[in-house]
Amino acid sequence: MGRHIIIADDHPLFRAALRQTLAADPEVTIEETGDLTALNAALEADRDCDLVLLDLNMPGAHGFSGLLLLRAQYPEIPVMVVSAVDDPKVIRRTFELGASGYLPKSVGPAEIRGAIETVLSGEIAVPAGVDLAEDDEQSAFVRRLSTLTPQQVRVLMMLSDGLMNKQIAYELSISEATVKAHVSSILQKLDVDSRTQAVIAASKIELGQFEQLLER
Repeated sequence: MGRHIIIADDHPLFRAALRQTLAADPEVTIEETGDLTALNAALEADRDCDLVLLDLNMPGAHGFSGLLLLRAQYPEIPVMVVSAVDDPKVIRRTFELGASGYLPKSVGPAEIRGAIETVLSGEIAVPAGVDLAEDDEQSAFVRRLSTLTPQQVRVLMMLSDGLMNKQIAYELSISEATVKAHVSSILQKLDVDSRTQAVIAASKIELGQFEQLLER
């Protein structure tokens, strides 16, 4: 039975290398996208996808927001994060947000194929030395983030970008009343008292800490 895998990464050379690694299996159909918008369009056009290989740092994504949006909108499709970051805290965070696997870009072809086979078989692929049972002060908040609906994730991303309700309503083609309802639900789910607190908390997860790691 054929498998459909989407590689979502904004670096063409890495996509090509990953495609070459996966092409050894003639039953695998590979699709490539270079940003979150193109990935979403591909999944909307055909949800019959067995696995998404997702780079966290690409256009359209704020830190973990791309993973958060994918897991909310397409919960039935496994997502394996592919990243140059090997920090255990970042890796744990991706699993807290619903990733099925984490693949460091430094590993070789055999490890790549092994990890992908693990996820396709219904298990999770965790890099060696990473303890998923270990929690930190932000783990509970991350799990609350994962309860947001796709539209609530979009609203939170726009709040983080500094957009007002009117601007968000225009961008999403919804009413301001609907935006306010989404904001209220976001505050309730994240257990915060104001949109400012929600943005600050989300920025620590999605932007500040993660981007600092990416810049190392």
